[in-house]
Order: sequence, then C-alpha cells, then structure tokens
Amino acid sequence: MPSRDATTRWEGGLQNGKGTVTFDSSNAGQFDVSFPTRAGNPDGQTSPEELIAAAHSSCLAMNLSGVLGANDLVADSIDVSAEVTLGPESGGGFRISGIALTVRATVPGVDNEKFVELAKVAESTCPVTKALSGTTITLDAALN
Repeated sequence: MPSRDATTRWEGGLQNGKGTVTFDSSNAGQFDVSFPTRAGNPDGQTSPEELIAAAHSSCLAMNLSGVLGANDLVADSIDVSAEVTLGPESGGGFRISGIALTVRATVPGVDNEKFVELAKVAESTCPVTKALSGTTITLDAALN
C-alpha cells in the first residue's frame, strides 16, 4: 500500500501567524489554517481537527462497505460524520478530547441490530480509529 503525504508551511507566531496545508500525494488542493480560526469561527479555513474528521469519516465509510461485503451485503448508501473536539489539556496546551461518529445507511437485507453489530466491527477495525485510539471515540449507528 502506498503512503500519502501533505505539507504545511507556517509563517509567523501562533496567534497572528498563518499556514497553508498542501495535499501533496493527490494534488487535491491547498487549504489555509490559522490558530484563531482553529480555536474559534472557521471563517472558511480548515483545521487539523476537520482534516482528522475527514480522514475518519471516509475511512469508516470504506471499511463499513468492506465489512458489509464480507457478510454478503451491499449498501445503497452509507453516510458517516465525524465530529472531532479540541479541548484543553490538564497542565496546559490542547488535546483532541473526543470524536463522535454517526453512521446512517440504507442496506437491503439486514435488520438494525445486525447492522449496528457490523458497524461496530467496522469502527473497531478502521485504520484511522486504530491510529486515534488515544482519544475517546463514540459510535452512533443505525439504518435509515
């Protein structure tokens, strides 16, 4: 499997500086970042937390599709949202204090109880979930 990379160029101090994140592998774009928009109103800029949310939601959607397929099920649709929360760290600084995952799907041939069971398997085996195991992650899964 290939590796993927991104770079960030930062100029200035924490409070008045700014940066640009570039998706190097895919060349999918450049995104502005700054600490004031990270800690407050996004004002059209992204943040590390939003990028983690994008990674987590897309990874879980793909992984759930694979888990369903291993059980001879194919989703008509899978919608995954990830809400990543930044909070203060005891002793100073910040930490990602939680990730709330919400999964809604339309999957013919499965009841809600079995779907929730499969969603839990997908969440626990998701590579991004594993990488973020140092934070509290919750899962709310249900069929549409």
